[in-house]
Amino acid sequence: MDLSLFEYDPKATLAQLTNDMIETYRQEDSIHHLGYCPLPNYRVIVETLEDLKDILFPGYRRKEKLHFGNVEYLIGQLIDSVNERLTNQISRALCHDRGLSISCTAQQRQDFERIGLEKSIEFLRRLPEIRRKLMLDVQAAYKGDPACKSYDEAVFCYPGIEAITVYRIAHELYILGVPLIPRMMSEWAHSKTGIDIHPGATIGESFFIDHGTGVVIGQTCNIGNWVKLYQGVTLGALSFPTDEEGNLVRGVKRHPTIEDNVVIYANATILGGQTVIGKDCVIGSSVWLTQSVAPGTTVTIERPKLRIKE
Repeated sequence: MDLSLFEYDPKATLAQLTNDMIETYRQEDSIHHLGYCPLPNYRVIVETLEDLKDILFPGYRRKEKLHFGNVEYLIGQLIDSVNERLTNQISRALCHDRGLSISCTAQQRQDFERIGLEKSIEFLRRLPEIRRKLMLDVQAAYKGDPACKSYDEAVFCYPGIEAITVYRIAHELYILGVPLIPRMMSEWAHSKTGIDIHPGATIGESFFIDHGTGVVIGQTCNIGNWVKLYQGVTLGALSFPTDEEGNLVRGVKRHPTIEDNVVIYANATILGGQTVIGKDCVIGSSVWLTQSVAPGTTVTIERPKLRIKE
């Protein structure tokens, strides 16, 4: 420790340290958000997710003692609250996405609020369809795991159900053109479950992730119906194409297509936007694939030879 610091006025020293920190904000390409139009609020996004899960799985989450005599009132309250918060958070995200988050006029804020309300209402219209798909996901978990004793157990205990629930919410916002918020939602679910699903991925019905830790599903994945993944599966990009100036090329398909009724076992890695795993395939544990596989194929690695030394 530099004891010479104590020869100076502590308040003056702290003031200088503050000034030094502020100067880093003024540097080119500095990471900060200093302005009058705030970014989406992480705490509000998470609270909104929790309310949406109460709507999609009534009686399973925070709200108890629900019955058909009071559920309409409660769900009505939740939908009203979700709409108000989503409208505000979407308008913030839109403002930021247009590059106006540091300086935004009153008229622009009103325009973004109007667009935010339109997108929020359209999203809420899709909740019954999201719930239908989630019911099929829960059934797939129950049918796909003999250790699962009931639908209730799947909803309460399976991280795959938590991850796919957040994915299906975030995906609808993603395809509605809502910036930033879907990624905030999916990364929150990633931190909770260890399952990383990009909201841009397209996932069919009756999807089941067993155990789940370490699963990665990339942005441009296409996954069919009745697909089952185990822990550690990566559906990723083979490489990242660049343009003549060395910048990443965006908007191209980089991740594989998985057709219907495919099972992919633990720690398998499937890479590439042109890679297609045909329907009814089984991909064994620890397989590394960068080429397409015909329907009905089983792919495994050769049995390793054990060597035991006394």
